Amino acid sequence: MEWWKDALIYQIYPRSFQDSNGDGIGDIPGIISRLDHLQELGVGAIWLSPVYCSPNADNGYDISDYREINPEYGTMEDMEELIDQAGRRGIRILMDLVINHTSTEHYWFKESRDKTSPYADYYYWSPGGADGALPNNWTGFFGEDCWEFDPQRCEYYLHLFARSQADLNYHNPAVLEEIKDILRFWLDKGVAGFRCDVINILWKDSLESSKKRLALTGSEHYLSLEGTHDILRQLREIWDEYGAFTVGESVFVTPQRARDLCGKDRRELDLVFSFEHMECDQYFLKWFKRKFRPKIFFDCLVKWQKELDWNAIYLENHDQPRSIPRFGSEKFWKESGKLLATLVLTLRGTPFLYQGQEIGMTNFDFTRMRQLNDVESKNVDKVLRRFHVPQKLRWKLIAKTSRDNARTPFQWEGGEGAGFTSARPWLGINHNCAAINLADQEGDGDSIWSWYKDLSALRREREVLRRGEFVPLEAGRQVFAYRRELGEERLTVALNFSDDPAQVSLDGQLLRSNYRRERFEGILQPWEAVILE
Repeated sequence: MEWWKDALIYQIYPRSFQDSNGDGIGDIPGIISRLDHLQELGVGAIWLSPVYCSPNADNGYDISDYREINPEYGTMEDMEELIDQAGRRGIRILMDLVINHTSTEHYWFKESRDKTSPYADYYYWSPGGADGALPNNWTGFFGEDCWEFDPQRCEYYLHLFARSQADLNYHNPAVLEEIKDILRFWLDKGVAGFRCDVINILWKDSLESSKKRLALTGSEHYLSLEGTHDILRQLREIWDEYGAFTVGESVFVTPQRARDLCGKDRRELDLVFSFEHMECDQYFLKWFKRKFRPKIFFDCLVKWQKELDWNAIYLENHDQPRSIPRFGSEKFWKESGKLLATLVLTLRGTPFLYQGQEIGMTNFDFTRMRQLNDVESKNVDKVLRRFHVPQKLRWKLIAKTSRDNARTPFQWEGGEGAGFTSARPWLGINHNCAAINLADQEGDGDSIWSWYKDLSALRREREVLRRGEFVPLEAGRQVFAYRRELGEERLTVALNFSDDPAQVSLDGQLLRSNYRRERFEGILQPWEAVILE
């Protein structure tokens, strides 16, 4: 049963969702206390960012024990209660599966420091070159060299991400068996599947040096290789046994590579997250932003709608800046927030929402580096400093792209602590919580929250929005229009990504407008979204 084709999936970043015990950190009991909010939104599944034991060098994406819950978030009993309480509301739980690397605090890694240990080759180790040279010239995802010397083993280990995230060596069959056991452990607990972190870089075919690149030198030795596909096919045997759903984060993925990962005949993943539409406002690297041009964005969306039978539809997650104002407008905050909601909930595919998106949360309002927690942002700042980039320019680049933009605590209320916590929060709360918060929007039928609820219900009611074909109609400089078709039923969506009105030639009776109008006569107001039938 492909339940995920009809579901709305909601990502929770546990540290920032709801604090239940007054320590300033979100936790599992806090999530349980907010399940009614998700049920009201029409959520069918929660993707839970990592809650496993972790020293938090990368906020849980550096796992030290896959079978235990981070005490900051609660206990295994709390986790089991979450699975049960969510299930009572018809909401499934998806765990974040991080299996490219573990924390260097994981006992596998600690044991691997001993060359005589059974865990000795669970990771990529190398003595390096002459005179202490690094094993190769590869560079990692966080803007630094990806080898770290371990004085206990007297060798270097590979880490494509932070130095505390050591890459697992799947050339050792025992590693894959360990992962299979971990999958069974959580599936036996009742989780419905997994979001698979950086899943298309598991297999490294060699550790040879490569031609120097601006970023990710060496990626040809691990990006979407056949060895990774073989690993996924083996894991799929377990997923099929439990009827588990999987969606993969796949870096530098093309439509062809996406089909190789999630084509039905491939028996690997069910879905992948593509990134091309999230890169339309940058020059090669995400830290170098360019002006958002809607036409480029539209063309990319159309391309992926055509190339893949089913897409993972999203505009936000824990690694991306907020979609307002990135793709929307601060001037037309409410209108553009509703327009982006319309886009996500009417394209063909499974919609994924990120916490706070449903109330139009925006980027942080921090003013200096010391307010950030994100390891990637800190590493990039170090790299830019080495190149003598002035502090003001460094901050300008990082402030627009930092992952902490999406990680500020959920704005439940407008007062101190934003209803998130009674203590000092682990990461600063955006001061605009006084104007942007759930409590104010719950009583407002014209709010972004009310619009998300309405469109979520419409999607559940109208099969054409869930299963209909996608037919592009217009992808111009400011207007994106398309039709969803299923049998004789047709719905047309028109979106104006502009502060200026736009004229369109579209037929149909007005079903929805984010301007709450009763008739549509061919003129889209600034940031207006309409659905016609």
